[in-house]
Amino acid sequence: MPPEQEQAAAFIENWNARAVGSGPCPVRGVLDKVSDKWSLLLVMTLGNGPRRFNQLRREVPDISQKMLTQTLRELQRDGLVARQVFDTKPPSVEYRLTPLGQSIIVPFGHLIEWASRNQPRIDAARTRFDADAPGKPA
Repeated sequence: MPPEQEQAAAFIENWNARAVGSGPCPVRGVLDKVSDKWSLLLVMTLGNGPRRFNQLRREVPDISQKMLTQTLRELQRDGLVARQVFDTKPPSVEYRLTPLGQSIIVPFGHLIEWASRNQPRIDAARTRFDADAPGKPA
């Protein structure tokens, strides 16, 4: 077995020993928050340095103002993003990663690399699945 598969098997065994049968998963709430697409995109964008709200809207395609506001608040609540208000007319607000937020960049980067590397295989699997899907019109 290749070393990365051995490492994955050990991780899964350890995870199952802790998580299965021990009540609610203690990290599920955190994983749910940081694994959605907007959180991942915002963290990676803020990884390049502090941004103002409208900068984030321009740099993160397709995000609505409401979703940007909601996601930034959730990331603040989780301690991944800090918000700083400047005393200007009108007031300006800047968002930046906290040290905790910076610590998630490398794991997110690995996930993004994996997704990029495997996108063609995933697309091919989806195409095969869709072609063989039951109830598909002939």
